[in-house]
Amino acid sequence: MLNRTVKFFSPQMSWADAARSISLMGLLCAAAFCVQASPLPDFTELVKDNEAAVVNISTIGEAASRMNRRGQRGDQLEEFFRRFGPPQQRDNQPRSRPRSLGSGFVIQSDGYILTNNHVVDGAEKIMVRMSNREEYEAEIVGTDPRSDLALLKVAVEKKLPALTMGDSDKLEVGEWVLAIGSPFGFDYSVTAGIVSAKGRSLANPQTGGYVPFIQTDVAINPGNSGGPLFNLDGEVVGINSQIYSNSGGFMGVSFAIPIEMAMDVVQQLKARGRVSRGWLGVEILEVTLDLALSYGLQRPRGALVARVIEGSPAAAAGLQEEDIIVEFNGQEIEQSSELPQYVGRAPVGESSRLVVIRSGKKKKLSVTIGELPDQADIRVGARPPSQDNKFGFSVRNLSDQKKEELRIDGGVEVVNAGGIAARSGLMRGDVILRMRTRPVANTEALKNILDDVEPGSIVPVLVLRDRQRIFLTLELPEDD
Repeated sequence: MLNRTVKFFSPQMSWADAARSISLMGLLCAAAFCVQASPLPDFTELVKDNEAAVVNISTIGEAASRMNRRGQRGDQLEEFFRRFGPPQQRDNQPRSRPRSLGSGFVIQSDGYILTNNHVVDGAEKIMVRMSNREEYEAEIVGTDPRSDLALLKVAVEKKLPALTMGDSDKLEVGEWVLAIGSPFGFDYSVTAGIVSAKGRSLANPQTGGYVPFIQTDVAINPGNSGGPLFNLDGEVVGINSQIYSNSGGFMGVSFAIPIEMAMDVVQQLKARGRVSRGWLGVEILEVTLDLALSYGLQRPRGALVARVIEGSPAAAAGLQEEDIIVEFNGQEIEQSSELPQYVGRAPVGESSRLVVIRSGKKKKLSVTIGELPDQADIRVGARPPSQDNKFGFSVRNLSDQKKEELRIDGGVEVVNAGGIAARSGLMRGDVILRMRTRPVANTEALKNILDDVEPGSIVPVLVLRDRQRIFLTLELPEDD
């Protein structure tokens, strides 16, 4: 510090220069003090004000034993509980005792409690324990596996403490958040962190891409499931639901269900006992850079339609394969995973607006949203091979039996793939359905399409592989 001070002053300095140097030093010191004095959040009052409305949920029945079959490394957890866990978690206790599975929280003072569906799914009996050790048996009002939510009700004569719901849409990445729950059965554990990302879509068959998860680095472990995620104002902004882990424990990545979505589910469960979601009826894929260039887009964006389901709202609206959906009800679609989230929240039976890119041009469509079925269909013999083409692959026509088996009207099967085709990912057994936005009904149709391909072109190809539709791009080099 002395060496730095000497640089500010010298015998040749005027009094005015010295005064300016002193002022500058004062400003620098003040700035450094402000940075060092900036306090971290104090969560003590938030916890005191809200912990009474957080509950521990235990079950008797299948759910307790099933918990260890959910990819949570049950053998390691059982060993942990046997050696170090609280008495109710140890293996020497009778199997009929309630076992702590997760958390929940009171959303209404008359006894409504919200938790995760996987916490109570299959349970014969559900017990709710409050922070003051009072216990109640809960009944299931309704469940929604697609959002992994369950609404419970306990019969109480007095009013229970209830939490205040916040606005998760207003959450900012980097904002502080706090969780209260019962990890590994240790009741009312408090952990804090920040919002890492918003709108995450997880490849999870249970949620099906309809939940725009909040990603946090809050320490969440088995037992936190169903517990509340708070903002600094003490408002619930999410419901802790999942972790990303190779070990079964916290690894810095946790996911919470946004409270807006959860409360919409609550209202539907209270009114009808079930949840209805919007349905478009398309299979979609991500737009890669090569696909974007081949379809005339300046950058990757939107959701590429790989299949339009027959009889679906999309089919009735005139949506076509290879359309790129870039807007839904005024919301821009940057990634394909965003579309199911917007469609799922759209009112069933009402008209929605789509903007698609078709053959390089924008087109507006109006579609009447249907209701998502319980099992929504969103995926899906020998002939002489044709001669090799400029891309290095051979194909043959499909038999009628094969087309019926694959539920398609036309296509050609790849017999051999080499050269450009192999380097682009085309494989033997692939069924080519479309190329350059045109249907490939048979080998003759494919030949006509390939004859029009000029050197330097990037050709998008819709392929059926293992009953799933994917897009590849074939690039024909420029002539030497």
